[in-house]
This record gives sequence, structure tokens and C-alpha cells, in this order.
Amino acid sequence: MKHVTPTGLDQLDELLRALRGVDGLTEKKRGVFYRGSRAFLHFHEDAAGLYADVRLDADFDRFRVTTKAERKRLVSLVRRSTRT
Repeated sequence: MKHVTPTGLDQLDELLRALRGVDGLTEKKRGVFYRGSRAFLHFHEDAAGLYADVRLDADFDRFRVTTKAERKRLVSLVRRSTRT
């Protein structure tokens, strides 16, 4: 699975805007978010769709973000994770 292309990021524009509004996250480059000095979230794509890798614990977990419902779920997970 490859890192997301600029075209893929264009498809995630609404999701990226929502993530930019989450306290505690910094977007180092388009679609790559850090929490403090540590990588927290980035995106991948393949023929099956778009995915986000998020560091909820020590390791990254992968979440599908192809549909609006999947994106909404991701934003909720990220918000919950950054409150702790």
C-alpha cells in the first residue's frame, strides 16, 4: 500500500479540514499530522480505497476512510484520543 497521492488528498479535503480543527494536532505537511513531536496520523491508498494510519497507542492502527461514515468515525476516534 502506497502513501496517498495529492489526488487522494484532494478527495479527503473535508476530512483534513476536520482534523486541522482538533486541538493538539499539527499538520507538518498536507495530510501528515503530529501530536507533539511524534507522528500521529497519515494516509495511504490502494485500489480498495483510502486509509488512515493513526497512532492511538504505541503502534499505528489502520482505518479505512473511503466513505463519509468512515471519515466521521475517524474524526471521533482522533478527538477521543487527543483528549487524554
